[in-house]
Amino acid sequence: MAYSDKVRGTYQEIINGMKDAGLLKVERYIHSAQAADIEVEFPAGAPLKKVINICANNYLGLSSHPDVVKAAHEGLDSHGYGMSSVRFICGTQDIHRTLEGMVTKFLGTEDTILFPSCMDANAGVFEAVLTKDDVMISDRLVHASIIDGIRLCSAMHDTYKHSDMAHLEEKLQLHNDKRLKMVITDGVFSMDGDTAKLDQMADLCEKYDALLFCDESHSSGFIGKTGRGTHEKCGVMGRMDIITTTFGKGLGGASGGCVSGRKELVEMCRQKARPYLFSNTIAPPVVAGVIKVLEILSATTERRDKLEKNTEFWRKGLTEMGLIIKEGDTPIVPVMLFNAKLSQDVSRDLYEEGIYAIGFFFPVVPQSQARIRTQISAGHEIHHLEKALAAFKKVGAKYNILGKTKQEIIDMYGM
Repeated sequence: MAYSDKVRGTYQEIINGMKDAGLLKVERYIHSAQAADIEVEFPAGAPLKKVINICANNYLGLSSHPDVVKAAHEGLDSHGYGMSSVRFICGTQDIHRTLEGMVTKFLGTEDTILFPSCMDANAGVFEAVLTKDDVMISDRLVHASIIDGIRLCSAMHDTYKHSDMAHLEEKLQLHNDKRLKMVITDGVFSMDGDTAKLDQMADLCEKYDALLFCDESHSSGFIGKTGRGTHEKCGVMGRMDIITTTFGKGLGGASGGCVSGRKELVEMCRQKARPYLFSNTIAPPVVAGVIKVLEILSATTERRDKLEKNTEFWRKGLTEMGLIIKEGDTPIVPVMLFNAKLSQDVSRDLYEEGIYAIGFFFPVVPQSQARIRTQISAGHEIHHLEKALAAFKKVGAKYNILGKTKQEIIDMYGM
């Protein structure tokens, strides 16, 4: 079919509708390495502006760490640019197996398999280990990539209310006749920043003979006493059946992900997971960089400890200012605004004050839950956070949202 004016007009109308509703996402172009201070072109064609980045997943500040960059260069020199093949044909190098072994030790699991991304890991794992005779029971706020993976699997799917353990137990009882049951959760929920109750979940899974799956993408490297993740924080290391995580956030910030857990489940992924079988694996420079990241994190908790202190400072500052934030202790700190256009306007004005922070709104978050999702990094110094707090205070006063309740903000701006 030709791409007619009618077809073009259909999509232009949809795009214009999103723009009119304040829902159009506009990308900003970064002209520097990922760090606490970045140079940004926004809008397109505008002069570069140096701003403080408080909305990246660079939790440990390792995305441009000189030792990681050096390791990536060395990996490029020794093992080349890319594999040009999938793992089971001729796409596996010694460093891929080295990294898998290091991740297994770091997470406290039995085995690990690498994927091009954690989205690919989540897309492949359920179909590889479950059948139509099984059931998946997921938290209602799991990450979009988990939802996509669930859709690809023939197993029955059910949900439980967010972090509601009584409701989860009801669902486990309801599906007790299934061949296999798998409980599915995020470790740290990416939009709200709260953590799963993995200790209680592990107890329920053992009681009802269910598998426990957790996506640790927003916790690997910095949650828990030594940064192993939510399962360390909750005291259930060794009791997890499947962990997926990414190397594109705290663990270096480049790309790649993995499935880690029981050796038989990992082997099922090696044999059957389609994103593993039909996609090139992680490029050698990235593998070498992640190996260096794990070496750094295994040697000291300095960055994890600094992140914790920065997070406490940031949460305290926003709360005392009178902004509404989601409760928790993770470096994901959503500033709740409830209105999509307001989140865009606040984001724009923060940028004018030298602060890079993006407004999140439907469909990224539910309707009426628009927010500025701030994310703190070990790369931030206190002066970065003080400047960002001052900007939030100035912009918050402009829009009269300081000290206001949710209902008062909704009454002013709508949902």
